[in-house]
Amino acid sequence: MRSHLLNETTADLYRRSVTEGVDRVAAKLATTERPHTGIAVGELAPVINSIDLDKPLEDPAAALDELEEVYLRDAVYFHHPRYLGHLNCPVVIPAVLGEAILSAVNSSLDTWDQSIGGTLIERRLIDWTAGRIGLGPRTDGVFTSGGSQSNFHALLLARDEACRIALQRAHAEGRDLTKADVLPRLRILASEASHFSVRKSAAMLGMGYEAVISVPVDMGRRMDTSALALELESCTRDGLVPMAVVATAGTTDFGSIDPLPEIARLAAEHSTWMHVDAAYGCGLLVSPTRRHLLDGIEHADSVTVDYHKSFFQPVSSSAVLVRERDTLRHATYHADYLNPRRMAEERIPNQVDKSIQTTRRFDALKLWMTLRVMGADGIGSLFDEVVDLAAAGWELLDADPRFEVVVRPTISTLVFRYVPGGDLRPDLVDEANLHARKALFASGEAVVAGTKVDGRQYLKFTLLNPQTTTSDISAVLDLLAVHAEQYLGASLAVHS
Repeated sequence: MRSHLLNETTADLYRRSVTEGVDRVAAKLATTERPHTGIAVGELAPVINSIDLDKPLEDPAAALDELEEVYLRDAVYFHHPRYLGHLNCPVVIPAVLGEAILSAVNSSLDTWDQSIGGTLIERRLIDWTAGRIGLGPRTDGVFTSGGSQSNFHALLLARDEACRIALQRAHAEGRDLTKADVLPRLRILASEASHFSVRKSAAMLGMGYEAVISVPVDMGRRMDTSALALELESCTRDGLVPMAVVATAGTTDFGSIDPLPEIARLAAEHSTWMHVDAAYGCGLLVSPTRRHLLDGIEHADSVTVDYHKSFFQPVSSSAVLVRERDTLRHATYHADYLNPRRMAEERIPNQVDKSIQTTRRFDALKLWMTLRVMGADGIGSLFDEVVDLAAAGWELLDADPRFEVVVRPTISTLVFRYVPGGDLRPDLVDEANLHARKALFASGEAVVAGTKVDGRQYLKFTLLNPQTTTSDISAVLDLLAVHAEQYLGASLAVHS
């Protein structure tokens, strides 16, 4: 079994095995005609469940043959121009090259003695991203597994900062107060279109879902700052502590960007931590034409960025950044076997001091390779292409009497629904839209997402592929309309 360990004696086997795997994936990418095959759970699950994992195939080629049947053949291929579903992007080749390298070397980015060079590369990329945001000279941050973890990390820091300030103030006033007294009074304010991870984070931080105050949105699906001002004043009046305001730069459903400058002003007036969830909208940081859409983000206390959404990076590649590096101490724990205090005193750079993870992949290498090959403008121009595509898609939808579209896109998301003529029950129209999405997925011809707006069922295009064209969008709209019409025809025939 030692023959399978990657080392100096197995370098040739490594080269052959990986090359064969790459060849098979390349062949699959070159011949993929649909985003996926449309296979159902009931078809694939028995095949996978029948495999005896205690009886190895021993030969890598045989394992790849099997993998073709259980994964590669039926995988959802995000590079296909008619994948219009979730926030999954096609990836750039330099990043995939970085992925291959980091997996083979297997650096762990927790301590310096496990990640020589890797630690400094990650830190350099954090500094570079913070510079693009404009956070200032005292900024810092760390790579994470994704936007949900980045949001959790930021809110953990905000919680402990709010507690520290409250306890400090109580001590100065001669009042006896504990952290347990402060926690039930903390509140997080986020728009009703914010990511679910904000509420989930509040629960995991011991505050409960009820600690999140949902702020209404305007017609553009952006946080209503007048409502935010009222909620902040209400918190103060009721003796509650507004621990953080979460602004979203690219909501999951609409791609809308909250009014960051005004939110920053209100947060400062109430001495409240401002977190910007830019997991989706971070691609604008490198846009040659649209960076101004993120004006105001430079006032944030913390920012979430997901390079694996709008920087065309493989999953996972995300980061959380903070304005004041000292706030990261709330995630620091010194363990004698890993990062004793003396190492900090000796200024040895251990990233575990900032992270809520211990073992952590060298995901930063993917972005590093991308920047060194393509440059920031290269990434940004790709993102600009999909934003332009979304604007053209909105024009198509707005002119098509078969559909209604909710809002003109800010980034690259379109939310719409099929609306048949005639006086049909709203629930039947909802069912037609649900059916159209499911039937389209089952056909394998295209993939779209779905959501609810004001309690009604809508469809969603998330456009992240520069290879997608308006012709693709038109073709998918036609397919959706056909599926919806067939469903309505059958339903009305049954009830007539």
